[in-house]
Amino acid sequence: MTYSAREMMAVVAAREIKDGDIVFCGTGISMLAAMAAKHISAPNSVIFFETGAIDAQLEEVPMAVGDPRVMLGAAVHGSLADAFAFMQNRTTGEHVVGILGAAQIDPYGNLNSTSLGDYNAPRVRFSGSGGACDVGSFVGRTILFMQQETRKFVPRLDYLTCPGFLDGGNGRERAGLPHGGPEVVITNMATFRFDADTRHMYLAGCYPGVTPDQVLERMGFAVPVDRARPVLPPDDRELGILRNKCDPQRLILGD
Repeated sequence: MTYSAREMMAVVAAREIKDGDIVFCGTGISMLAAMAAKHISAPNSVIFFETGAIDAQLEEVPMAVGDPRVMLGAAVHGSLADAFAFMQNRTTGEHVVGILGAAQIDPYGNLNSTSLGDYNAPRVRFSGSGGACDVGSFVGRTILFMQQETRKFVPRLDYLTCPGFLDGGNGRERAGLPHGGPEVVITNMATFRFDADTRHMYLAGCYPGVTPDQVLERMGFAVPVDRARPVLPPDDRELGILRNKCDPQRLILGD
């Protein structure tokens, strides 16, 4: 059985989504993971987008959150304001799972998707927060996608775009943020979680053929590895759903 790193990441993320979860996702692999979850383990999950579609059916994978296909069969055709109000509502918000990515992540799950280098004279300027800061601030938990690279796993962000656990411990509570924060970081090599007390990142699992040392070589800071366990690869059913039901045209999975 062969599979790509992107397929592995999508399936691992889909396994994190529970039945009944409300999933806020963006374009690309996060959308694919949310679709796969509905067919694999969470048929009663609800997918919604910042463009205002809530409980979209997603017969075909959309190319972006503004793609008209996100509206197919949706329970609500709303606006950006409706989507963010739904996410921040005290009744629904704690049940929302946000799926995010970024250019940089630090040991406490804080994200940078704004700029690299000095903010006033950056080496690189990115598109910025979009809805990421709201998602990281208000939803019950987040799933983070990252590539396993030293330049992305940094001890200190060049710019704080989206809060994770801030400075660790009860940092979110001191800042006045509701309960929440990142639950898992999913890369092309491994998964990471956060200690319940310190909120510092630790290595939770390695993909088949990957060792903890190989993961650490691609990080700019050290993490504990004693809790790392093997991550099961996608099985035939999961791969079949991903390839044949979710993305048969390989718009996101690629070649």
